[in-house]
Amino acid sequence: MIPGETIASGADPTCGVCGITPKLEVLMSSAGYYIGTRCNCGPYSRESGYYKTRKLAEEALSSGGFQRR
Repeated sequence: MIPGETIASGADPTCGVCGITPKLEVLMSSAGYYIGTRCNCGPYSRESGYYKTRKLAEEALSSGGFQRR
């Protein structure tokens, strides 16, 4: 991971365009489910790796046991 690539590694937690400070949530992309944030502009950060199911991602979010690799 590149320093500043995620909020956890130093990226600004507030979007410089819309001013929203998004909260962590389970999101989905074509690669799978992940823990990240989105603001009014769209997806803002990906804070975890990908999970095969929404349930696995939700469990990781609930436990705090996730990180981006």
